[in-house]
Amino acid sequence: MQKLNFPTYSFRFKNNENKISIFDCIRKKFVVLQPEEWVRQHCVHYLINQKKYPLSHINVEKELKINGLKKRYDIVIYNSDGSIHLIVECKAPKIKINQNTFDQVARYNLALKASFLMVTNGLNHYYCKMDFIAEKYNFLQDIPNYKIIGLKN
Repeated sequence: MQKLNFPTYSFRFKNNENKISIFDCIRKKFVVLQPEEWVRQHCVHYLINQKKYPLSHINVEKELKINGLKKRYDIVIYNSDGSIHLIVECKAPKIKINQNTFDQVARYNLALKASFLMVTNGLNHYYCKMDFIAEKYNFLQDIPNYKIIGLKN
């Protein structure tokens, strides 16, 4: 798999019927290793190891309904009160991040109401803080660390 713009992490792999799988520590199972999954797993480890978010606050690949349509988000981090702190949209490295990508995560956020958004293809990372009053997002250099935002376990 391609080298990504994340720190190097140790992953568990297995090969089954000529398909390589990677262990997802959030879902607690092996999942087929596709380019987008490679980015998702790096991002999960980044959020845990660099940003210090607890595993118990992270959810991966869950379904939600938006305007009656079933969609799946990549990564969500919850606050301890159950509200959503961050939505992460992961794309394969070959997918260029453009306005459509931001529109997609912004549509998800109409339902989820996260404070922060992250969009990554593993090579380029974009971070935003929501401004619900002005109905826009403001770009940031990075997302806050767990301890800085003062969440409780």
